[in-house]
Amino acid sequence: MKRTVVLLSGGLDSATVLAIARAKNFETYALSFRYGQRHEREIAAAEKVARSLGSTEHRIAGIDLRLFGGSALTGDLEVPTGRSESEMAGEIPITYVPARNTIFLSYALAWAEILRAQDIFIGANAIDYSGYPDCRPEFIRAFEQLANLATRAGVEGKHFRIHAPLIALSKAEIIQRGMSLGVDYALTHSCYDPTAEGLACGLCDSCQLRLKGFREAGLTDPIAYAR
Repeated sequence: MKRTVVLLSGGLDSATVLAIARAKNFETYALSFRYGQRHEREIAAAEKVARSLGSTEHRIAGIDLRLFGGSALTGDLEVPTGRSESEMAGEIPITYVPARNTIFLSYALAWAEILRAQDIFIGANAIDYSGYPDCRPEFIRAFEQLANLATRAGVEGKHFRIHAPLIALSKAEIIQRGMSLGVDYALTHSCYDPTAEGLACGLCDSCQLRLKGFREAGLTDPIAYAR
């Protein structure tokens, strides 16, 4: 089996991507990050998802993006709630963490070199996303080019591929795909601002997009919400 590094946040999208990589007969190595995020509960979800979907190994990298701030996820800024779809799509939100996917993919690339893996999976999505510039197809293509220029493996002719299988899917389509692959969405966590008890708020952009996806898929979200 070919090896692959899969970026695993513990959310709905990354869990689906892990299942897709497994279905493509990759031996999966899951990589999560404790980066100072206010919703660190997602780490526990990632651990459960990695076990559930049979990852060969799951590593959690510790970095502290609170050092720079600039995001509601890594600072004291308020997480937006109750926004309409047009508001979500109209601007880059304060929950954008500067350069986060670039940093995460760089770590995944480093581990892939060590594993002699040439494939990396990421759950980036350009349809039902909250305006993040590092979830666009152009970014994925550019990073793949960088990976093949900036690594020993790339120079030696081992071509890296960055897979973003959800890039053009709606949230409902993502959920339907995951259900067909046996993803247990009850294990996942998507909320940006969970309660002290770990319940999803139901009002942040991520919760609203998730709930909309389940509604459009004709399914009930299995996780608990505060509202």
